[in-house]
Amino acid sequence: MLKRILLAIGFCSLLFFSCNTAPEGFTIKGEMTGDLADGTKVLLQKPDSLNRSLVAIDTTEITNGLFEFTGTADEAMVHYLSFDGVRGNAPLVVENGTISFSAQKDSIGFSKVKGTPQNDIFMAYLEETRKMGAISRSFNEEFRMAQQKQDTAAIESLRAEYLDLQERAKSTDVDFIKANPNGLISVLILERAVTTKGLPAKELKELYDGLSAEMQDTKAGKRVGETITKLLKTAIGSPAPSFSGPTPEGQTLALSDVKGKVVLIDFWAGWCKPCRLENPNIVSVYQDYKDKGFNVLGVSLDRKDSDWKNAIAADGLEWNHISNLQYFQGPIAQLYQVNAIPAAFLLDENGIIIAKNLRGSALREKVAELLD
Repeated sequence: MLKRILLAIGFCSLLFFSCNTAPEGFTIKGEMTGDLADGTKVLLQKPDSLNRSLVAIDTTEITNGLFEFTGTADEAMVHYLSFDGVRGNAPLVVENGTISFSAQKDSIGFSKVKGTPQNDIFMAYLEETRKMGAISRSFNEEFRMAQQKQDTAAIESLRAEYLDLQERAKSTDVDFIKANPNGLISVLILERAVTTKGLPAKELKELYDGLSAEMQDTKAGKRVGETITKLLKTAIGSPAPSFSGPTPEGQTLALSDVKGKVVLIDFWAGWCKPCRLENPNIVSVYQDYKDKGFNVLGVSLDRKDSDWKNAIAADGLEWNHISNLQYFQGPIAQLYQVNAIPAAFLLDENGIIIAKNLRGSALREKVAELLD
């Protein structure tokens, strides 16, 4: 979990508007312990414009274990410190003020940063995630040993514990956001939850509304707010957004043209193995309930026309299909905030979303409940 958060932080920059009394520049005062010779280079890096790699914006050298950077931060952003001869790097928020950094050469991932508001909040969160990380590592070791011993009872027990651990981690994140409405990290945690759809859209909106106006006005805050607005449009209980697209025959078909008491919008692709594995289940439900009012509209995220059409034929998908052949960048996938497939939306006869992402027996049970 810590690694994912650090990656998210490393590739998401935030803008903070400062008041007239804010410091005019930043100073990073660093201390490294361990066997690092005087003259060892220290790089201050930030993500490039494409957020794909790190670029150095300044460099200095270690003298008697100490180093220093100075400058002016027009916007507060997460940067990284890296050291010649040391594996990995250490994140910190570069914002105007005096920032204290300390780390040990052989455990740079446990660096400490303090001195400015955002770094203090950031470190508080890292402390919480490190505690959860220790629990997770202990769990993984117990699970590995249970597998080696083929102890099925222990394995099942540990699986249940793992689900509980996931819920605890989620609860920790939610509690942290609520307790730190002015925190950079709060915005980033929320952005991750939005991206992964780890919480219901309404709960995401409540957490967003609880952020300070300053945080909502950051670049990431605006991005999160816009995404949540889109997610709410496809939340359970909302009318399914209208769309249309090209059919395999080259015609245009709209969602409103697909009639049924229950309609499944199925986002899939010929290249998607989990989708192809799920297709027989959808075919079975369709065959059993099509005469009772069940209908399906397949929305393919394929890139090639031939891949799309061949998969339809190979899997025996007899229902309506459309595709813009634009992968996840297609307008329908964007409209429904689909960033992973298979993804599915179940609509009632009035076009209201009544369920999402039902697979296997869950789809059959829901359709049976509605139509039997």
